[in-house]
Amino acid sequence: MSRPESETPAALASVVGVPTAPTVPLNRLAPEAALRRLELAVVRRLEGFLQGDHLGLLPGPGSDTNDARTYQPGQDDVRMMDWAVTARTTVPHVRDTVSDRELEVWAMLDVTPSMNWGTEGVTKRDLGIAAIATIGFLSQKMGDRFGGMIMRPEKVQRLPARSGRNALYGLLRSMLNEPMVPDHAKGTIDLPEGIEQLARTQRRRGMRVVVSDFLTPGDQELDPNVEPPWERALRRLTVRNQVLAVEVVDRRELEFPNVGEILIRDPETDFEQYVNTSDPAARRRMNQASAAQRERIRIALRRAGVGHIQLRTDRDWVHDIARFVLTYRRVASTLHAPPRGVSR
Repeated sequence: MSRPESETPAALASVVGVPTAPTVPLNRLAPEAALRRLELAVVRRLEGFLQGDHLGLLPGPGSDTNDARTYQPGQDDVRMMDWAVTARTTVPHVRDTVSDRELEVWAMLDVTPSMNWGTEGVTKRDLGIAAIATIGFLSQKMGDRFGGMIMRPEKVQRLPARSGRNALYGLLRSMLNEPMVPDHAKGTIDLPEGIEQLARTQRRRGMRVVVSDFLTPGDQELDPNVEPPWERALRRLTVRNQVLAVEVVDRRELEFPNVGEILIRDPETDFEQYVNTSDPAARRRMNQASAAQRERIRIALRRAGVGHIQLRTDRDWVHDIARFVLTYRRVASTLHAPPRGVSR
């Protein structure tokens, strides 16, 4: 292996080093001052359209029954067990209740091994948590609820939706403290399945946020006319919900550095190959392939009818989200128009 150049030590460190802890502290995930005057435009008709400005008279989670779902040990209250559904299915189910609130936001964070990478002092995973924090503060209104789902290769962990700033901070802390997924971790959950679970388990209409790099292990297709595996699941999610897709990327995924001969490894497959990044032609081919890959993702998200934010580890995520919101207000009504034959 040739000696790497000193101009990109961060890129080299990201290759030989494995992150073991969060790269963003909790106190940096509260950009409230910069976003105080901005709010996300919610254009679809949500359940409880005229409610939520005030809390109900009764304390607690609410009295209106919602859909039944599978009981998750350690996360659900056993007092909410739906014994009728449990008896019919022989699988423990709980029945959610909803209170008098206007908006329910659910954010799903992809924490698969490809999200552990970052060359600018922050990993893609922690940048995704920062995006969830920013959107959480933007969408907070009196009585609104914000919940989260963490997609690991072996399971999707659900963090219950609650209202208030303290609850949002608790959700962010849980995401930051979630153990890192090691490379080549085995499991049956991928991004399409994670999106399907988000659609199945959260049946009440609202806003859904999917945070991922949208990279599918083993998918080397660059033709934008070929649908990525997750596009169909994302389309189904948009039928009943307003959906935002937060695509997180690292600078060195788009611009390969000149660091000599390096080993390129896919953290989720067995692919490994040495590449001489000192060769300008090799770097140009890799950059072109990476640009085509990102363009395919952009077109697929556009076809799915979701709002699309691309965040980079070398940029200020608060500024990028604020700029997106200002543009989003003008195009949201057209972008989130429901499919033909489906009412708002």
